[in-house]
Amino acid sequence: MTSQTTLDKAGQGDGPPAGPSEATPGKGLRGHPWFTLFTVAVGVMMVALDGTIVAIANPAIASDLGATLADVQWITNAYFLALAVSLITAGKLGDRFGHRQTFLIGVVGFAAASGAIGLSDSITLVIVFRVLQGLFGALLMPAALGLLRATFPAEKLNMAIGIWGMVIGASTAGGPILGGVLVEHVSWQSVFFINVPVGVLAVALGVWILLDHRAENAPRSFDIPGIALLSGAMFCLVWALIKAPEWGWGDGRTWAFIAASVVGFVAFAFWETKVREPLIPLGLFRSVPLSAGVVLMVLMAIAFMGGLFFVTFYLQNVHGLSPVDAGLHLLPLTGMMIVGSPLAGVAITKVGPRIPLAGGMACTALAMYGISTLEKSTGSLTMSVWFALLGLGLAPVMVGATEVIVGNAPLELSGVAGGLQQSAMQVGGSLGTAVLGAVMASKVDGDLPDNWAKAGLPPLTPEQTGAASQAVQVGVPPVAKGTPEAIAAKITDVAHDTFISGMSLASLVAAGVAAVAVFVALLTKRGENAEAGAGVGHI
Repeated sequence: MTSQTTLDKAGQGDGPPAGPSEATPGKGLRGHPWFTLFTVAVGVMMVALDGTIVAIANPAIASDLGATLADVQWITNAYFLALAVSLITAGKLGDRFGHRQTFLIGVVGFAAASGAIGLSDSITLVIVFRVLQGLFGALLMPAALGLLRATFPAEKLNMAIGIWGMVIGASTAGGPILGGVLVEHVSWQSVFFINVPVGVLAVALGVWILLDHRAENAPRSFDIPGIALLSGAMFCLVWALIKAPEWGWGDGRTWAFIAASVVGFVAFAFWETKVREPLIPLGLFRSVPLSAGVVLMVLMAIAFMGGLFFVTFYLQNVHGLSPVDAGLHLLPLTGMMIVGSPLAGVAITKVGPRIPLAGGMACTALAMYGISTLEKSTGSLTMSVWFALLGLGLAPVMVGATEVIVGNAPLELSGVAGGLQQSAMQVGGSLGTAVLGAVMASKVDGDLPDNWAKAGLPPLTPEQTGAASQAVQVGVPPVAKGTPEAIAAKITDVAHDTFISGMSLASLVAAGVAAVAVFVALLTKRGENAEAGAGVGHI
């Protein structure tokens, strides 16, 4: 960190720390808002892409490294668990030490961990390095938002966040396509190695372009007990959501971890009222728009991530598409997010977030209802309409909820606010997958025995019924080797019909969640502190 790029100069000279408005832009491109946006977008793209690209590589990893199903599940779970638990703390690190440094450390660590996974020769090492990926990804994401908040003036911030959201949406939705191409034509290791050159580019751009911004009232200390309490509470909550499908929602272990998370959050809230410089000042939540923005992110992620989870199985296991073709069928979703995010930024700047957010969630609810009507015979055109509508609905929510949360927080807490926004999305995604997964499992368990009997198939033992149900929950027909062709066709029809009935119910629940989010969106408004980040540099 050099004095010319640091806005906070506490301890250097006799004057007070410089505020954002006193910043001196660096020479050349340093601190340029649009180049800053491009730089952070390159780094954020790695993290967003990794959330979905790895799922395509899991079967190849399992085959190559001799991993069990539980091992493969932990390739994903370890990453999201580490990310969700550490996002808010990572945001605090950015507020304390500067978002530029935190961003660069996050990029370097994420790229290095990715390369290490590609070189790993055991599933244990893959999972360990996935945890490191999550931790470094947590450093990177809130820091990116903090840099945008401090660099762009209020009238340009929504457009910047719109493009930022577009990158995240396109990377998330494009992950399965890129992952399918790499796994099919190169190797599963290439899915991770690709992050190394991207990370090198992001670091080079960051060193050259990014300007370090510190708010006048940036935190000077760490709330270690608060970090421990919040991290423990988040871990227990996300762990319960991850394990609930395996343990069952009625299992004592599931509710023990949920209870432990509630106790942890209560203890954290109590502690935050006592400490001089809290990790999350609870006064933040006195802002109704900020609180509504957090709830909105959770509800949006439940509907989107939970609902889309089953669509991938529908495309691949019911329609028989390859991973690449399934990804291509989701291009209308990706395309509408790419087009819609910047447009949403413009609309939110002109009319405020309330109407675009409510309209976006209404479109999301309608799209999820449409997805609930999909059948085995549904054509690509009909699917594309509903996927495009979903992308159109998500775009303003990704942009607007982010602006509402970050814009309603003081500049010195922009990193914490960014971590809060990302944490809400991660928790919502985990909650959506767990809850809608439970809805799917319950529907399949209830319908499969009757559908099986009506098709005139040989009766199953309780053990066989349980195994068949698990297969059907992801759209896989439980056809044993050597089964006569006519019987196999009947089993396939029953499995697909039962899966679709479960997906339909789960999608209707997701539509209901999105409908509730419409009313939450009406509580939002433009960030009260957006002007605090009025940019420095060149517009």
